[in-house]
Amino acid sequence: MAHRSTVSDRSYSIVMGGLAALGILILVGPVIIVLLTSFTSSRVLTFPPPGFSLEWYAALFDPVKSGHIHSALANSLYVAAIATALAVLLATAAALAMARSRGASARALEASFMSPLILPGLSFGLAALMFFSILGFRPSINHLIAGHLVVIAPFVFRTTLASLSQFNPALLESSASLGAGRFYAFRRITLPIITPGIVAGGFLAFVASMDNVPVSLFLSNARTNMLPIRMWGMMETTLDVRVAAISGVIIIAVLVLMIVMDRLTGLTRRMSM
Repeated sequence: MAHRSTVSDRSYSIVMGGLAALGILILVGPVIIVLLTSFTSSRVLTFPPPGFSLEWYAALFDPVKSGHIHSALANSLYVAAIATALAVLLATAAALAMARSRGASARALEASFMSPLILPGLSFGLAALMFFSILGFRPSINHLIAGHLVVIAPFVFRTTLASLSQFNPALLESSASLGAGRFYAFRRITLPIITPGIVAGGFLAFVASMDNVPVSLFLSNARTNMLPIRMWGMMETTLDVRVAAISGVIIIAVLVLMIVMDRLTGLTRRMSM
């Protein structure tokens, strides 16, 4: 029996280890391929690269050759920054309100607030376009911000709510007994405790906004071209290798920011809550 148990444990470990390795390969493999392709000396997107070159990174940072890419990047950064700032304010307020209520209505509102993560992105993008069209508005940068806000606010809401679930209400009762007002208690007690959750959610929201395709596809116009849409167009028309260089820059930037955020706020732990 002991021998059978040992063989069974080993078989289980081998199978689970193989599945884990396969999962990591599927997740990390495409990233490695894109990074390697971005250093190719070829004129088109091919893998494996025939040679090593930094030509495409030089072309990417050239304001003359890649001015349209820089403009799309500026639009994406602007929309992501404004939408994230608004999401932090609204989602934090919503989390604070719902954390104090345990009723069925609060749970229903929480589910509604998280629903944009469940809805298909293309369906929401089309619905947003139709909604603004019915109101008589044309696609603009403000509509992009509004659309991104709806999609990314749940990230901040979720991490902030997770931080509030670990908050001890006795701290507020103690501060009130010592004469502290609600605003003072919020500023000196509640806010410092939930700040890591807010910052982690803001980071996730910013990245989600930068990477959002469906909302940007339906609500952007010629003046508000977004980076993901620009990259998609470059892939469709010329298979421009600068797309791989853009992806390489984004991957490295997000990886560095994730490491920094994990050290500062425990991002990995909060995402698993």
